[in-house]
Amino acid sequence: MNTLEIEVLLVEDNPDDAALTIRALKKHNLANKLVHLKNGAEALDFIFGTGEYAGKAADDMPKVILLDLKMPKVNGLEVLARLKSDPATKTTPVVILTSSAEDPDIRKCYELGANSYIVKPVEFDNFSKTVADLGFYWMVLNKPSKI
Repeated sequence: MNTLEIEVLLVEDNPDDAALTIRALKKHNLANKLVHLKNGAEALDFIFGTGEYAGKAADDMPKVILLDLKMPKVNGLEVLARLKSDPATKTTPVVILTSSAEDPDIRKCYELGANSYIVKPVEFDNFSKTVADLGFYWMVLNKPSKI
């Protein structure tokens, strides 16, 4: 896969949530260039061109990263901290898309530099609309930094 074409990086360990997210983005033609990774360790390898993604150019970044918090191996907070502390990735938009509505999680994500924090709606239609709206905003309306 040519990583230069990746627009959405979805980091989600729950297969049902991942499928719903991808389905909602596809329904609105926002998932043509999407990569889904199942844990934070895979995400860091992909983003920084290490492990099984060795050789991938580190500057081939998606337009937006949709990041779950509660994942195996490396959790979303650790991924977010690493992304926002590295000059090469700190301007990449990271949207937390999680089931946690806990204030400490929300506060910590914004302290680490999250661009947005979305609690996954439980009801399918609301979930689908929320994902489509956030995809539209980050893929169409938002103007990324050229830094």
